[in-house]
Amino acid sequence: MERSSVSPLYAAIDLGSNSFHMWIVREVAGSVQTLAKIKRKVRLAAGLNAHNELSEEAMQRGWECLSLFAERLQDIPAKRIRIVGTAALRTAVNAETFLSKAKDILGYDVEIIPGEEEARIIYQGVAHTSGGSDKRLVVDIGGASTEVIIGEGFDASALTSLKIGCVTWLERYFKDRYLTAENFEAAINAAKHTIEPIVEHYTQLGWETCVGASGTVQALQEIMLAQGMDEIITLQKLKRMQRQAMQYERLEDLDIEGLTLERALVFPSGLSILIAVFESLNIQSMTLAGGALREGMVYEMMSQMRHHDVRERTLISVQERFQLDIRHANAVTHCAMALLTACEQEWQLEPQAKYLLHASATLHEIGASIEFKKSGEHAAYLINHIDLPGFTRAQKHLIAELLRRFREQLTSLPEQHALSAHSAARLLRLLRLAVILCHRRDHTQQPPFSLSVADNTLVLALPAGWLAANPLTCAELQQEATRQTDMGWPLVIEESK
Repeated sequence: MERSSVSPLYAAIDLGSNSFHMWIVREVAGSVQTLAKIKRKVRLAAGLNAHNELSEEAMQRGWECLSLFAERLQDIPAKRIRIVGTAALRTAVNAETFLSKAKDILGYDVEIIPGEEEARIIYQGVAHTSGGSDKRLVVDIGGASTEVIIGEGFDASALTSLKIGCVTWLERYFKDRYLTAENFEAAINAAKHTIEPIVEHYTQLGWETCVGASGTVQALQEIMLAQGMDEIITLQKLKRMQRQAMQYERLEDLDIEGLTLERALVFPSGLSILIAVFESLNIQSMTLAGGALREGMVYEMMSQMRHHDVRERTLISVQERFQLDIRHANAVTHCAMALLTACEQEWQLEPQAKYLLHASATLHEIGASIEFKKSGEHAAYLINHIDLPGFTRAQKHLIAELLRRFREQLTSLPEQHALSAHSAARLLRLLRLAVILCHRRDHTQQPPFSLSVADNTLVLALPAGWLAANPLTCAELQQEATRQTDMGWPLVIEESK
């Protein structure tokens, strides 16, 4: 029988100052599925002269890129297409020359958005793809502008677009291509001077978490991960990368582990701006956001995608896509949360431990959608390779490793950076117990239990006579006690007195 429902396509095109991007997506089970991503380094801002005129060469690079984009837009209705231009086109005095031909090529108008509107859309992209309900500081370093936003939920309370960017700073402070202390100092100080007018207001508003939403932040995080660091960006790590860069004489010589050739040219200027932002606003740490301008454009076209909890929306979407048994997943999750509550006071886990256990329990059977025998391996692969908006890369990795080990053979968790090693191991212990306690797949048959903890020893108590009446569960629990105890995680199974 022919299936009649076809998800509509959406296209977001961002004519940035460094790169032009096109993102084509469709909505699937309450999540956004990427169908195409096309990116070209146009470096439009590099074509601006002292009079803010775009050079013919820069405009030609842009038109050639748009000719590629135009082919993919032919089958998408106009109401599901949004095309915006940002800082370089805001600045260019001859932008109309570029825009007129751009419309002829694409068949659609390009909307030149003001800096505050760019900041607003960026924040929507972050809000729709990054987890947590904390008050956020968002920093997006583009080619010719840097957007700084404070917001909570889907509402921004401060929106600023600063005229500093990795392409313009490259042309101003690294034009000679030398990676000297003097060039870095000039770039950092100039960025600080531009940031200074907003410092007092932003400091008064305050924030709880900070996220970076740009290619610059992504490139820096990839360098850190390639060099064995965790994904949290700090000023200390940024200074370390500056020292690494200064070991090379010229930009063209840069050979830092984890730095791609594509990003190398604007790496020193982007790094300088981020150091200035950290020092000016006294930022303690930053993580990478799940989305920015293009994501904001798409999610605003998909009004039905707004959800108060991005992580919960993601989990529901994955359950639907992989046709998981939602009732059973809820039972295992409820059990795992009850076990965690019993240990909370003694263990004092990190705040994010709770929702990572919740996510792992919710999705624990995802691997079985491929095959039962190696369901743990399949689960780990799927979690590592599907989009999980609201979860960071490190959190995805930990969930994957927990699901690799949620039943049968027990092995140590590998190094991960989402939680402390102790906390991660404790989540694994609780997840495995919850799966066993719910194995009858009928929540009415789940035994009443109590869990006590003394340091690292767990004591699981079940009603008198229950173990004898349920010999299979009894055997599985005793086997689990042996496995956890052999790992140095003592587990005792007993009956209530």
